[in-house]
Amino acid sequence: MAYTKEILTLAVEIGDEMLRNGAEIYRVEDTVIHILKAYEIEEFDVYVLSNGIFASANENKEDACSMIRHIPLGAVNLDKISALNQLTRDICEQQCALTDAWTRLDECRSLPQPAKWLRVLCCGIGSGGFAYLFGGGVVDLFFAFLIGMLLQLLMFAQSQQKMARFAKSLFYSMFVTALSLIPLMAGVPVMQDKIVIGAIMPLVPGIAFTTSIRDFYNGDYLSGTIHLIDALMTALCIAAGVGIVILIYQALKGGIL
Repeated sequence: MAYTKEILTLAVEIGDEMLRNGAEIYRVEDTVIHILKAYEIEEFDVYVLSNGIFASANENKEDACSMIRHIPLGAVNLDKISALNQLTRDICEQQCALTDAWTRLDECRSLPQPAKWLRVLCCGIGSGGFAYLFGGGVVDLFFAFLIGMLLQLLMFAQSQQKMARFAKSLFYSMFVTALSLIPLMAGVPVMQDKIVIGAIMPLVPGIAFTTSIRDFYNGDYLSGTIHLIDALMTALCIAAGVGIVILIYQALKGGIL
């Protein structure tokens, strides 16, 4: 009983960590199934949703056990997903004992995030690059670069605050739009819309939307619907934040941008 439960717990914990870091539904389900097979569990059922895992093992035996795990939607961390995939491969190739698997799982969980300065810089480069890609000039690229870095710094400052994800998206998009109006009001020859487009790109839920399409393609309609609604609601909040600031600016200036 204890052995079967430990195997099932390990499989679900690995699946939990993968799902928590943005892995696809089919990959998480496949991972849990392969781990159970690798440890010679013959009778099992695994069902994975966007925010939950349901698993049982040895249902018709004395050591039958089951687990249910709720997992909130989170950000994507490809480093952790890659490390967990490698751990699963080693388990399936009989290169990792059960006790060692728990140690390596803890190592995967404790993988450090990239340095904050690097993430700030990359956010700025991405924002500036998108502003230029969508038709902005060098000046627009420069301001989008600065606003992108400030956005990432704000996201770091707000990371510990208990605020709904949708509210954060609304607040961040308002912050970006307000900053984009500063050079415009200062008389700098910029295309404010290009700056906004570039600077809000770090907020756009592109991965969630792509994942929802892939879930639909794989027949995971419920998970696809969850991801799609999450992406659409986030996009709606971003659009609302941009629109609110622009409407306020228009009301104060008495005209259009």
